[in-house]
Amino acid sequence: MIGNSQGRPWRLSLLGLLLLCCSVSCPAEEATPETLPPRTPEIWPQLTSRVQNDEALEQRVQALLAELTLEQKVGQMMQAEIQSVTPADVARYNLGSVLSAGGSYPGLKKDATVADWVALADEFYQASMNPRAGPAIPLLWGIDAVHGHNNVMGATIFPHNIGLGAMQNPDLIELIGRVTAREVAATGIKWVFAPTVAVARDERWGRTYESYSEDPTIVFNYAGRMVEGLQGAPETDRFLGPDRVIATAKHWVGDGGTINGKDQGDNWSTEQGLMIVHGQGYFSAIEAGSQTVMVSFNAWQGEKLHGHEYLIQEVLKNRMGFDGLVVSDWDGIAGDPGAGRPGVTGCTKVRCDQAVNAGIDIFMAPTDWKALHRNVVRGVKNGSIPLARIDDAVTRILRVKLRAGLFEDGAPSKQPLAGRQDLLGHPRHREIARQAVRESLVLLKNQTNLLPLAPDARVLVTGPGADNIAMQAGGWSVSWQGEGNSNSDFPGGSSILDGVRATLASSGGTLVSSVEEQPDVAIVVFGETPYAEFMGDRKDLDFTMDDDAGLQALRELKALNIPTVAVFITGRPLWVEPELAAADAFVVAWLPGSEGNGVADVLFRAANGTVQYDFTGRLTFSWPRNPDQFLLNRHDTDYDPLFPYGYGLSYQGDSGSVPVATPTTAEGESIQ
Repeated sequence: MIGNSQGRPWRLSLLGLLLLCCSVSCPAEEATPETLPPRTPEIWPQLTSRVQNDEALEQRVQALLAELTLEQKVGQMMQAEIQSVTPADVARYNLGSVLSAGGSYPGLKKDATVADWVALADEFYQASMNPRAGPAIPLLWGIDAVHGHNNVMGATIFPHNIGLGAMQNPDLIELIGRVTAREVAATGIKWVFAPTVAVARDERWGRTYESYSEDPTIVFNYAGRMVEGLQGAPETDRFLGPDRVIATAKHWVGDGGTINGKDQGDNWSTEQGLMIVHGQGYFSAIEAGSQTVMVSFNAWQGEKLHGHEYLIQEVLKNRMGFDGLVVSDWDGIAGDPGAGRPGVTGCTKVRCDQAVNAGIDIFMAPTDWKALHRNVVRGVKNGSIPLARIDDAVTRILRVKLRAGLFEDGAPSKQPLAGRQDLLGHPRHREIARQAVRESLVLLKNQTNLLPLAPDARVLVTGPGADNIAMQAGGWSVSWQGEGNSNSDFPGGSSILDGVRATLASSGGTLVSSVEEQPDVAIVVFGETPYAEFMGDRKDLDFTMDDDAGLQALRELKALNIPTVAVFITGRPLWVEPELAAADAFVVAWLPGSEGNGVADVLFRAANGTVQYDFTGRLTFSWPRNPDQFLLNRHDTDYDPLFPYGYGLSYQGDSGSVPVATPTTAEGESIQ
């Protein structure tokens, strides 16, 4: 089930989802410009957030709104990148928020400490509390934390969403949200741009690894739990408490269903398909109380989401009842036409009345926010933007800030977890991430039951990913694209080689460095190099054409009659039949993050010869039979994968479902 029915027609049984998918052409889900049907907002659910309306809070919002001038209101709607704004700017413009881009750090120091982050957060906060005019409104700082606090050196980096999907463990998802929130809180930041709830339907898309599954069922089941992990349960005093952060469901809506998997491209799903396939994550996220939603770069049926009044205002806000704030993506109103990624028609980075009127409340205008501020004010004065739309935006911004306790909490440095360097990569946090790695691994092949390996064996570990935490972590890790990183940029982390070395050292095994040392078995670690967003878009799914280093190593070892285990690090299913044929065992490690030692936990037996951890990961993306099998999704009428959705071997040899492990830390326990 997508969820308990409770009389809500949008929560569908698996059979109902299949039938409805077929009725909207689930494989392609496409309409055409000539056959666009009338829009039907009534098919979208009417949601009830678990965050209850607070009349006293609403009165405070209106009182504050009445004190603001037009210029100050528009200031609340601007979000600048930290390298393009000063505390003086914050005070002058009554700026509502700032953000850190991927690879942007205080003072441009990649190795910035927790104290450095908190100090800058304090500077921005103090400036917002001492405006040149008008009431003091605390500033919000937002940051991408899509698989842990990934912009900060030393943080715990979890597997990317595609790996977390393979776990099929919603309890652990919520716990990962809790850990992420604690590490973000340590740096004085209160808002994260996560979770991504895209449903990737074409693995050529460069953001496939940010999707939990091709199937909306898992995305629905995960999104609300991740939001609750980040924000806390709305019905309790933990909600947006000092160890929690504001969550963002993104990217509204349909980013995983663009034509040809092109990032920022066009989604031609029918409206019913958009709701059934791509909307599910938002439904559970909003009901769990997500306070923000980020708009997507993509278009729907030819119209860019950043200017889409129907989907933002009429569907998301009016029909679905979302009362939090809607934030744009990075320069999303303008896109990047020169790179083939157009924005809203007629808009530039500094002017887009249509996007304001469509319902965006905060504009992520990283470098050109001053000019955009000026033009929004001008639009109101000349009548192209209604003042009521500005008031609605600022009402939502103030509502979220009051719910988050910003007016009462004081400076970031005064918060209970702020400045705690020990929380970054805390041993308890790393153990939770290590569990996630173990549960995310998927075993595709285990010829002659080669796995699990004896821990007292002679083992060769080779391949470009063997001792490469940056490759394990992928994009959105310390830097935006994940490029330019080395193991030293992940202090406290472990590579797959580190994990194997530790396992062998504790059990009398031997790590050898070459075939001349006559290994009993070889582990070959290879896969995709890091990328993010459009830089990761592909023309097909043929991995071997990108890099044949792993294949060559496997073939050379096979020629020497050395049994081989392939460990494939990837952000999506790819065509790897030559590698599969050359390996005796084949393990998909997805993008496991900073705790590579979790891989060895599953590959090796315990010292006493028993199986210490079995493979429990199962494919939540169908595996292609050929490089051109782009549109390959569960329930397709012509479904013919190499490995189907849900596949995954265990040491018992089955590929069915298995019981998931109990989370390392229960909700009631303290994470130090």
